[in-house]
Amino acid sequence: MEKRKVVVTGIGTVNPIGNSADESWDAILKGKHGIDKITRFDTSDFTVKLAGEVKNLDFAGKFGKKEARTMDLFAQYALYAADEAVTMSGLDLSKENPDERAGAIISSGIGGIGLTEQEHDRGLERGFERVNPHYIPMTIANMAAANVAIRYGLRGMCTCPVTACAGGSNAIGDAFHRIRDGYEDVMVCGGAEGAISTVALGGFASMRALSHSTDPDRASIPFDAERNGFVMGEGAGILVLEEEEHAKKRGAKILAEIVGYGANCDAYHMTAPSPDGEGGARCMELAIKDAGITPEDIDYINAHGTSTHLNDEGETKAIKAVFKDCGKIPAVSSTKSMTGHLLGGAGGVEAVFCVQALLNGFIPPTVGLKTADPVCDLDYVPGTGRKADLKYVLSNSLGFGGHNACLIFKKA
Repeated sequence: MEKRKVVVTGIGTVNPIGNSADESWDAILKGKHGIDKITRFDTSDFTVKLAGEVKNLDFAGKFGKKEARTMDLFAQYALYAADEAVTMSGLDLSKENPDERAGAIISSGIGGIGLTEQEHDRGLERGFERVNPHYIPMTIANMAAANVAIRYGLRGMCTCPVTACAGGSNAIGDAFHRIRDGYEDVMVCGGAEGAISTVALGGFASMRALSHSTDPDRASIPFDAERNGFVMGEGAGILVLEEEEHAKKRGAKILAEIVGYGANCDAYHMTAPSPDGEGGARCMELAIKDAGITPEDIDYINAHGTSTHLNDEGETKAIKAVFKDCGKIPAVSSTKSMTGHLLGGAGGVEAVFCVQALLNGFIPPTVGLKTADPVCDLDYVPGTGRKADLKYVLSNSLGFGGHNACLIFKKA
């Protein structure tokens, strides 16, 4: 089967550093993070005090109070970001419907966990047959994709990979292959998460995965010797992908090309990555092979970079294994240093940043990285981003359960 070229024609995001792609990119250029004290609930009884919350988002003002009442936060974030991406693309999606050539693949790792907490409390108080009648369709993880598809009439493939922190990248990679192999011409894809809640925070804290720092500047610090866990973030990152000729025919502005996708599993442990980074290394190699390029072609890596000891050390080893025979290992940075970790939404937001890096010839920084770690000894672009001539960028997403997903974008 002939493999078709796939391009990016729209990007949209809601995350802790901005409620649009441009606002977020401005924060990246300035090296500003969005980590602060949790306002969603009282943290008096929690050792974890910080998160990356979405700020000042008026979803009801944009889409109406009815939609706001019948969508959980993660779906609201997805729809808000999708609206930006579709608008940027200039697509009239109603014209794509008759032959079902447009679809949606949007991941969420946890879905409406905060709403589950609320409705459980309500059930205990009033009886469980008096919980919100919208509870089920609001909370199940596929509803970000479903609501986007309903809004835009996307009648092709509509699904939701649930692969923990790899989900957003799996969604984009799966959408890329759907178009490349001829099943659809247009896909709206990415990831969304809205899981800053008491049970989610408590669950991650009890397994000692979260940073207990009380200093927002020293909480999400990937690859730093003093890192002590990740910081939870929330939001969504959405891309519009199109078959190249489809985009050109309608005169669309092409932002970037997506050329490679790798997906595999460590098959090692429920939560810990393979300590030698073997699974992540193989996944990067799969993406590079899928793109038909060599490791030497990669100019920048947007790392998974969670700010946990095991991930950052293992990912560093994985990168070294893949690029050991190159003359130089490409620059690596973690934008989670600014957004925190968006779980199933991370890959989507980081894909948006990769496209912007290519458009602007700029490598995002790893802000807050100050103390060198001997086992993390690559060029992590600490503190301040830098101008660079970028042609190919690679994005890593490595999830609980050993799920790995890697994407490669090419300059348009």
